[in-house]
Amino acid sequence: MNNARILGNTNIEVYSIGLGAMPLSLDGRPDQTQAYTVIDAFIQGGGNLIDTANVYCIHETEIGHNEILIEKTLTTLNQKNNVMVATKGGIKRHKNDWIPNGNPDFLRQSCQQSLKALKTDSIFLYQLHAPDPYVPLTDSVGELLNLKNEGKIQHIGLSNVTAEHIELALSITQIMSVQNRCNLFEKKSFTNGTVEFCHKNEITFIAHSPVGGHFEHKQRTDSPLLKIISKKYDASPYQIMIAWLLNQKQSILPIPGASKKSSISDSMRAIDITLSQEDMQLLNFI
Repeated sequence: MNNARILGNTNIEVYSIGLGAMPLSLDGRPDQTQAYTVIDAFIQGGGNLIDTANVYCIHETEIGHNEILIEKTLTTLNQKNNVMVATKGGIKRHKNDWIPNGNPDFLRQSCQQSLKALKTDSIFLYQLHAPDPYVPLTDSVGELLNLKNEGKIQHIGLSNVTAEHIELALSITQIMSVQNRCNLFEKKSFTNGTVEFCHKNEITFIAHSPVGGHFEHKQRTDSPLLKIISKKYDASPYQIMIAWLLNQKQSILPIPGASKKSSISDSMRAIDITLSQEDMQLLNFI
């Protein structure tokens, strides 16, 4: 299997598996030393794109926790120039609530905070975390375009969207990526046409929670069929789930999360698995 993906309609090449850094900052997060080993193992395995967000933290008082952690680790590893960081804005944390806020002023403020947390003058990929039902999507995307024109961000992405959202955003500006929850057991982005729309429009589809997400990944491995196919390929169920996504389309980029070195090392080996057409079809019906 090709171990690289091209981002959007650019000539920027990225390793076929990214790192979803969210578990490093939520409840049950590892200590800083363990988080460091996760990111190091990812890079040692060939990875060069890390996904984060300003609200990946436990409480609203520590906005930017995940971004700061990533910046410190990449600096320590001397890898800031070799690893692309994608972050997000457009969600307000209030206690345990995650509230969409696509107000242009709030997006600008969030971007400024992320620039400071990541200690950079320009963010590689800045994603609208979610559409705000009370703010026109064109207003939110328009502000991201302003930030891009000012050089504060290099590329624009969307998250938690449908094909209709993407089409509207494309009327404003170029979109590099779309990030939705997508895995073997949650195929909504396939069934509603979002993945296909992205593929046809040369937009990278970033699949977050590719093995079930921070709180659900363990129960996903209980599938009898998944266990059978995993045994056939001498692979973990998690590797099969990621390989299923990788075998779908070249425009799909899975970003498994991890809070342990062993987890990300396991996920990275999914790139070596080429599923047969028969097994792909069997998995499609899970």
